[in-house]
Amino acid sequence: MARSYDIAVIPGDGTGPEVIREGKKVLSALADKFGFKLNFIDYDLGGERYLRTGETLPDSVLEELKKVSAIYLGAIGHPDVKPGILERGILLRLRFELDQYINLRPVKLYPGVWTPLKDKGPEDIDFVVVRENTEGLYCGAGGFLRKGTKDEVAIQESINTRKGVERCIRYAFDYTRKRNKKKKLTLCGKTNVLTYAFDLWERVFHEVGREYPDVQRDYAHVDATCMWMVKNPEWFDVIVTDNMFGDIITDLGAIIQGGMGIAAGGNINPEGVSMFEPIGGSAPKYTGKNVINPLAAICAGGMMLEWLGEEEASQCLEKAVMKVTAEKLKSLSAGKMGYSTSEVGDLVVEYIRELC
Repeated sequence: MARSYDIAVIPGDGTGPEVIREGKKVLSALADKFGFKLNFIDYDLGGERYLRTGETLPDSVLEELKKVSAIYLGAIGHPDVKPGILERGILLRLRFELDQYINLRPVKLYPGVWTPLKDKGPEDIDFVVVRENTEGLYCGAGGFLRKGTKDEVAIQESINTRKGVERCIRYAFDYTRKRNKKKKLTLCGKTNVLTYAFDLWERVFHEVGREYPDVQRDYAHVDATCMWMVKNPEWFDVIVTDNMFGDIITDLGAIIQGGMGIAAGGNINPEGVSMFEPIGGSAPKYTGKNVINPLAAICAGGMMLEWLGEEEASQCLEKAVMKVTAEKLKSLSAGKMGYSTSEVGDLVVEYIRELC
């Protein structure tokens, strides 16, 4: 019996539907080639629905999403919707309600892709960031005192639980071992200033680390991590960090791997439903022009296949993308690739058939 997966598809806003269209095209080609079935279930979530109905993520839809194999997301963000409404109402709610406590971000430079780092190539830029995804400063804990007056006070609290920290760190050690490259895990923190939160992180890091004698433990302050990502990215294998620091360093990672057009990520619940997406936003100015780069969405689809256990298909997808970046594209920037959005998707499908 053929392996079958129910995939919830949220194309979202702006250019999201365009890049997801190409991702589905590539995933369907892989399913045909490797003998499994993907049942795509489309969901109308995003700015247009919110403007039309006032809804972000209805409870009934959330219950349906809890039952699928994985979620494939395009982009969330609409120019006519106040910033924060869609992000909190859809993205953050999905992460928290589905307990997607890991944000997984590969930072890998593909052949033919330009990086702003002088004298660095694909052999130097190949690491992964494991970011805690449901705690820290993004919990929304805090409030205002005397709001709107000259004596106003704003408080934003970072919540770090032993359970949340340990499960993130344990996932990072397991991932480092499975990745089996340098087998080095770096804790990125700020132990000299954030002496409570990162005292907990550091203690748990070393306690759990003793169970993984084959994995080298390393530590770097977040500011030093940023410097070394630019100067010596080859030092890193896997980095584990909290929610806010992870949010910051993964954007730096996206730039050194060539930009948002190639950066993909996963919001992971190792025991439940995970969600995969391109890192870039909805890019509304390019909507409908068929010029946006779909490779980040396509690579997110590859991460989803790996998560589903279709590792051979995922590896085939990456080989095809690397062939496209090395031999075809002039640039990763929208309108400058030398190909349209749909043509890039066609190229990946063509190389899948040729290489695998």
